[in-house]
Amino acid sequence: MRIATWNVNSVGARLPRLNEWLELVEPDVLCLQETKCADDAFPGDRAEELGYEIALNGEGRWNGVAILSRVGLADVSRGFDGQPAYDPPADEDDPALIGAPPKVEARAIGATCGGLRIWSLYVPNGRTLDSPHYPYKLEWLAALRDALAQEVTADRPFVVTGDFNIIPTDDDVWDPSLFIGSTHVTEPERSALAELRKLGLTDVMPRAMKYDTPYTYWDYRAGMFHKNQGMRIDLVYASAPVAAAVKDAYVDRDARKGKGPSDHAPVVVDFDL
Repeated sequence: MRIATWNVNSVGARLPRLNEWLELVEPDVLCLQETKCADDAFPGDRAEELGYEIALNGEGRWNGVAILSRVGLADVSRGFDGQPAYDPPADEDDPALIGAPPKVEARAIGATCGGLRIWSLYVPNGRTLDSPHYPYKLEWLAALRDALAQEVTADRPFVVTGDFNIIPTDDDVWDPSLFIGSTHVTEPERSALAELRKLGLTDVMPRAMKYDTPYTYWDYRAGMFHKNQGMRIDLVYASAPVAAAVKDAYVDRDARKGKGPSDHAPVVVDFDL
């Protein structure tokens, strides 16, 4: 089986690339993040022609996750038990959210595909350490850990993947010194990842297609992709049966090239249970 995860940063903006990539790479299961699309507006016609069933959890201009599967799609969960709502405070730093009611954001979707239980996640960014979004991120991760504890068993093929918005170690970013005092590298965030691994999950480390660093994200600014000034924040966490059966894992850096790419590259994992 071949699975993949990709933060497309708007499925509408990336649709021709997405369809071409599906035909070229042929994943059995593709997890998408930041679809930025309402469920009834998801442009999935070509994917369905290629044999994919589609499960969606979207909300419009922000967030949004999806699972595309050509090996079956069952037991779909949109969000998870205990997932916190984001309650914008009076001093919310996003003007578009000031005065908005609490909302459970479209950041998680799970499904069973060909015997594999898989989750696609778009973890809150956290923004800055003094932003109300940072404690929300930590609360969200703690609730995720509790929810997944009910699903992960020693003999069950299980994967949780997506854009975690956390750099696991200093080796996973081009210059750790630039992130001192920032989100993505704090001890509480990295501890949240460690708590997920304690459930019996393994961080499947992909190989890089170029250079020796399997970064998955490069900012659009100042040629950072071409300078390889990136970070690894798109992760694949697998249960023991899957981790032991991995035959290959790589960052598809080619998908980040050319005109109008996402700022993330897909991570592809091949395994044989």
